[in-house]
Amino acid sequence: MRKGWHPALLLPALLALVACSPEPAPTPDSNAFVLSDTMLRRIQLDTVRVSSVRNVINLNGRITADENRTASVFAIMSGQVESVTVELGDRVEKGQVLAKIRSGEVARLERKLIDARSDKEVAEKNLATKEALFRSQLLSERKLVEAQFDLEKANAQLQRMNEIFAIYTIEAGSRYVLRAPVSGYVIGKAIAHDVTLPEENHDPVFTIAELDDVWVLADVYESDIARVKEGMDAEVTTLSYPDMVMHGQVDRIFNILDPATRTMRIRISLKNPDVLLKPEMIAHVKLRYQENEALPAIPAHALITENGKSYVMVFKDRYNIATREVVPFRTTGDTTWVADGLQPGEVIVSKEQLYLYDALNDQ
Repeated sequence: MRKGWHPALLLPALLALVACSPEPAPTPDSNAFVLSDTMLRRIQLDTVRVSSVRNVINLNGRITADENRTASVFAIMSGQVESVTVELGDRVEKGQVLAKIRSGEVARLERKLIDARSDKEVAEKNLATKEALFRSQLLSERKLVEAQFDLEKANAQLQRMNEIFAIYTIEAGSRYVLRAPVSGYVIGKAIAHDVTLPEENHDPVFTIAELDDVWVLADVYESDIARVKEGMDAEVTTLSYPDMVMHGQVDRIFNILDPATRTMRIRISLKNPDVLLKPEMIAHVKLRYQENEALPAIPAHALITENGKSYVMVFKDRYNIATREVVPFRTTGDTTWVADGLQPGEVIVSKEQLYLYDALNDQ
């Protein structure tokens, strides 16, 4: 009898053979969108992540000189201006001549210097005498202290006069010279050739400032005051250099409200090594801060807006790309936070997304 397969054993073997055979590939749908290799290389993908919502306060301000690096020059005596050697905006060095003034009061100033020297000599002799009497116990300690105090006053007066003469050099012909007390730029000038300066002129005739560092004074509206803190990062742009962003920090808050404008002033210090920033320039300030809320965040440029609605392209693979409507919460800089429509970990297309949007929605 020929040996063969028993029918009871043949059926399980056939079933096992069918189970191990590979399934036939599905017939591709000719209408389905499939991302080509070329476009797959061109697109950019970003993963949705949750982050704290950042916000920005926009302020208007102006550039000013650093008051701690600014010096005023006064004409301490009346007279006629013979010459002015500098103009607004000029760079001057310490000790440089600014102007010459002829004044009949020069003699009075010289007399004050002589008197100050004489007063110091008298006070020194008086103190020496009092010290000898005190050592001999012929003078009270109070009298000695008074003599020491008189010498201190005389020294202070002489020092003040010497400082005046160092700034206002006296020349022959009853002239005195105004010199720059510091190096910097002339940012204020209230003097001209042949002008007669009045007596008791309390306003500066020159203002000189070092402009390597400048201030930005910005006004904060009352509704934003609670959000502004010292140390906040600030971005500053100007009308003159709109594409140049300068970075600084809020280093002073003036806790006074202007009743007319309902604003509070803040100060931002900026480095100005190339002196591009000039006093009185208009500045635009952005103060960035984080809110307590955290939401899914995506690149702002990934958002597609059409007919008042916002969309993103959600990517799973080259065969599975979908248009998803989202609800933007806020856009700050290059980031958009989404209130609804996306979950953390999802992947979106952030480059060439408009091409995909048109291709999918035109089908």
